[in-house]
Amino acid sequence: MKEQPKLNVDIIGSISEFETLMKEFVLKTKLYRMLFIAKSLDFDGYRDYSTLDDASTIDWKASVKANKILVKKYKEEENLKVVFIVDMGENMVLGSGEKLKCECATEVIAALAHFIMGAGDKVGVVFFSNEVVDYLMPGKGDNHFRVITEALTSSANYSGGANIKKALDYVLDYVRSNAAIIVSDFSSFNKEAREVLNLVANKFETMALIIRDPLDKTLPDISGELIIEDPKTGEQLLINPKVARKAYEKNIIEKEKFLKTALTESGVDFVELMTNVPFVPVLADFLRTRIRS
Repeated sequence: MKEQPKLNVDIIGSISEFETLMKEFVLKTKLYRMLFIAKSLDFDGYRDYSTLDDASTIDWKASVKANKILVKKYKEEENLKVVFIVDMGENMVLGSGEKLKCECATEVIAALAHFIMGAGDKVGVVFFSNEVVDYLMPGKGDNHFRVITEALTSSANYSGGANIKKALDYVLDYVRSNAAIIVSDFSSFNKEAREVLNLVANKFETMALIIRDPLDKTLPDISGELIIEDPKTGEQLLINPKVARKAYEKNIIEKEKFLKTALTESGVDFVELMTNVPFVPVLADFLRTRIRS
């Protein structure tokens, strides 16, 4: 059997760089868990602040009333389960620079999954395109991590459209987890998906990692004409980027507004990761913000 080409990814480098920035959160288990289930941890009173606590966990209002520094206590489950909902559609096989969207997504997922499993917790993955194509139940260990990364790095696994609604429906029906992380460019997100997103966000601690390429924002600044093709229908269209850019950008702005409003109203924290910008510092800042908010 002919070996399928692999994506251009640096799994080891991404893991190393991300875990270097996030090392302090692995050492402080309670703080680490707040990165992923900050909103769903059950409040269990206060305790005195110690030098081992992160300053961001201090409850200043309670501290003023008690006339001493207090931090919040939370009830925690022994095992944290995080499930990634990963877009494997052809829409992710796009890139105007060194990285395709699927390559950027793969490095992000690998870094996060290794980080979570390194803390002793479990990771699962729902892979979807037009339909849910596979579900790896939450697990941990080197072999489980290898199965995840092999699926993500095989170019043959990316095909078809991207039906986020069907993926979210599947998660509601079959997945048991503490947290869900949606990784997609969200190009197919619509009103139907928005309704299911509300249900998922009520059931799981939910985050969205929006993977974008500069071409998702604007058309290239070049002279001449281009032929673009719809991967679903094969229909081709001749366009002049300079003429079409204004209408294209207007449509993108409207779609982004719809998506971000839906995520915000559902209580889903989100971050946009660009293929032409190193993801590690952006993702690390996003997770840290979850603790402070």
